[in-house]
Amino acid sequence: PGGPRPPGEGGGVVGLLRRLGRVEDSRQRAAELFRWLVAPVAPGEFLGRHWERAPLLVRRGDPGYYAGLFSTADFDAALRGGEVHFGTHLDVTSYAEGVRETHNPSGRALPAVVWDFYQNGCSLRLLSPQAFSPTVWHFLSILQEHFGSMAGANTYLTPPGTQGFAPHYDDIEAFVLQLEGKKHWRVYSPRTDAEVLPQFSSANLTQAELGEPMLETVLEAGDLLYFPRGFIHQGDCLPDTHSLHITVSSYQRNSWGDFLEKLLPAALQMALEEDVEYRQGLPMDYLGYMGVTNSDAVDARRTAFMGKVQSLIKKLVNYAPIDAAVDQRAKSFLHDCLPPVLTQSEKAQSMYGFPARWQDGGPCDVDILITKDTQVRLLRHGIIRLCNEEAGVMLYYTTENSRVYHKEEPKFLEIDPEYTDSIEFLLSSYPNHVSVDTLPCETLEDKISLATLLFEKGILTTKKPLVQV
Repeated sequence: PGGPRPPGEGGGVVGLLRRLGRVEDSRQRAAELFRWLVAPVAPGEFLGRHWERAPLLVRRGDPGYYAGLFSTADFDAALRGGEVHFGTHLDVTSYAEGVRETHNPSGRALPAVVWDFYQNGCSLRLLSPQAFSPTVWHFLSILQEHFGSMAGANTYLTPPGTQGFAPHYDDIEAFVLQLEGKKHWRVYSPRTDAEVLPQFSSANLTQAELGEPMLETVLEAGDLLYFPRGFIHQGDCLPDTHSLHITVSSYQRNSWGDFLEKLLPAALQMALEEDVEYRQGLPMDYLGYMGVTNSDAVDARRTAFMGKVQSLIKKLVNYAPIDAAVDQRAKSFLHDCLPPVLTQSEKAQSMYGFPARWQDGGPCDVDILITKDTQVRLLRHGIIRLCNEEAGVMLYYTTENSRVYHKEEPKFLEIDPEYTDSIEFLLSSYPNHVSVDTLPCETLEDKISLATLLFEKGILTTKKPLVQV
């Protein structure tokens, strides 16, 4: 994506997304977009030296690097669209003399009201710009597959000579993309070990609570600033220009600890069901020698009790349903995901371009005619997950998700267990097309039935449009 462009391709983010649309494998597409995001730093170097470790500043000297991703004109258009509401989609904030305030009225964010706030020195934070910008939606929907964790975004518009937010640290990995104007940033190292890669964001901090910044810089259009969760930061505008930036975020609550929170209760439940040692009673007299009041006592019974607890915890790993816990986290991720954005050819080859319509007094081109020779493949690699649950085998998918975070309930199909091999076959075959006849179902009727079901949900595409329009 960073190389020379074919004639007529167009530059900026729109041209980049168009070129990525020709990459067959969605995993490679996501990797290429990430490579572009941190360029000229190589992804391997970024992961080895910066990810979860240290901030990265990339000065590009290219004001048009992010052209087309999002602009103040897009911000204005979103306000004029009438769907932006204070508090839900837009925060009006200020930070002066150490005091951070939010000034949200209730109701719709009308342009005259919003721009009056801005004119009076307030910052504007647009939450989930992907709900209002097809380009931001497209950008994040590709990037999320690289992280394997939700990729979100907020945009920040700050008037000249002001600051909108108090110093604080976040619970996300933050990529600040400077879109317009300039912004002066100060970044500070975590103050204690407990603030390294924190689970939750901090409260607003005062200047007195900060030491010296480890990094101080002015970001200009086209520049990138990355900092890991736990790094305190604050940004303010220079007197002579406004600032528009978008913060792309990921890895919220995506740590080993968060994974173990899912895994350990399930492991304990299984151990209680399968191993009598976990169901045996505690010693009758344990309250007499255990507990904080007895913590300094030298007692053989204490030593035995501690040893028993350690052995039960050690043995617990044998009951840990690790793969099932991973599937449950994947299921949550698929609920977080943005739906995929389709290229024109993908639309023509999927349910979304199917030409069913009303014509000449009746419905026309309604039947989905998939045969044994129809060539199919998954729309994207990362859009489905098979999960074995108590109720049965569920196939979770993202194609019917909303552009607004969690507006929809998780989408899933209950799958006949006999179909799991076929789903796994489609995953392992991706990005190649396979004929419906090669699906490992028992009968041809089953093969066609499964392919039709997945096509109707937008999960499968065909090599050629099913109906020539």
